[in-house]
Amino acid sequence: MAKDMRTYMAQLEKAGEMIHVPDPVNVEWDIGRRLFESRERALLFENIKNYPGWKALGQAPANMRQIGIILDTIPGKVVTELARRLDKGGGKCVSVQTGPVKEQIWTGEEASLDRLPIHVIAEKDPGRYIAGGLCVVKDPETGIRNMAFHRLQVKDGKKMGIFMVEGRHTWHIYQKYEALNKPMPFAVVIGHHPMYYFAAAYTGPLGLDELEIASSLLEEPVEIIPCSTIDLEVPAHAEIILEGEIPPRIREEEGPFSEFTGYYGGKLNRPIVLLKAITLRKEAIYKAVQSAALTESIFYNGLPMAVAIFRDLRQVAGYVNLKDVSCNWGSTFNVVVQMTPRFYGEAKQVLLAAVSSLYSHQKVAVAVDEDVDIYDPQDVAWAIATRVNPEVDVAVIPGVRGHTLDNSLPEVTKPGLTAWHRLGSRMIIDATKPPTSDPLARIPFERVRPPSPRQG
Repeated sequence: MAKDMRTYMAQLEKAGEMIHVPDPVNVEWDIGRRLFESRERALLFENIKNYPGWKALGQAPANMRQIGIILDTIPGKVVTELARRLDKGGGKCVSVQTGPVKEQIWTGEEASLDRLPIHVIAEKDPGRYIAGGLCVVKDPETGIRNMAFHRLQVKDGKKMGIFMVEGRHTWHIYQKYEALNKPMPFAVVIGHHPMYYFAAAYTGPLGLDELEIASSLLEEPVEIIPCSTIDLEVPAHAEIILEGEIPPRIREEEGPFSEFTGYYGGKLNRPIVLLKAITLRKEAIYKAVQSAALTESIFYNGLPMAVAIFRDLRQVAGYVNLKDVSCNWGSTFNVVVQMTPRFYGEAKQVLLAAVSSLYSHQKVAVAVDEDVDIYDPQDVAWAIATRVNPEVDVAVIPGVRGHTLDNSLPEVTKPGLTAWHRLGSRMIIDATKPPTSDPLARIPFERVRPPSPRQG
């Protein structure tokens, strides 16, 4: 049986990681408030006011422990296991004629966003947003698919605003459609196995098919079916598919939105999505993703980034004794590398690579030894406090392009500039012990441990 959102829900249920919410909740504030507060368990809302028959799942996963459940491993082995699966390659998609997501097909007046329990995520958002939509498009020249996260503002039953980051893959493809003066076919996947979400957020070279990445992560073929009203193929075992088009050269105000940074993303004129159809399972379950700092979305952003960086760092200087990478230390703007340095300067070499990848997020990179828990913010802070001499172990690289949603960096705007962006700096912090090539220098940094039972 194909892995989907329901197989993951069954795993969470068996592990005692799911909380059922039977009392009535509304989409205006209840769902967003409760998801924002939940860090330890997934929530299944079973009684949504004004949406009879609907259920909504959120905070799944809520933490690294729940991601480990998918892979039958511990949090500290998640990144290496996902990297192993991607290293094997061989991801493939298999076309089928129908699937569960076609059990209901709404077109015409039936197809309305108002029928879905889309919730308000934060108090200053202009209305309801789909934060967990996996957006599928196809390059008009090559036919290669792209699947990515994009925030979608519900404007009415038939129209959404969309924020596509300039320079990224979906925007690049949309520019081709605009040059042809044609609408871009556009599908949104709502509700699927977490591996689809990790795949959608995984950044690779232009032309990478994220559905094939999902296949590699799942270790099984991905079944795809043709959409009903547009020329795209989508996962057959999703809960809900929105089918639509993004017309060329139409811009409307979108935002502000409660972004993964923990701040509100800006309000600008951006493209729109016009809905054509909705296909869904019988008794479909809506996936309510809370996009804000330290909620579910940080894992969709941070984990694929950690896996991609981990795969890159293994090749620095030919070989590095690399243990793990985390991009969830406070924000995805930070990356923590766990390694055992062999030579003086090796950790800095690795850190320079860590802040120079296909991603534009990582602003601060820290290297620590294997005796530091990179998933414990206090432990990382301890390593910085006790193993860093700032004048020697900290370096700042100025004049680097930054993430467009990083409000701490100045915007680069002037008449004639073709793309809005931000310019800032990167900081690397070597919080490792002296290298293994100098064993005597490592001795003063041996951690205090509690006494162990004596033998005999």
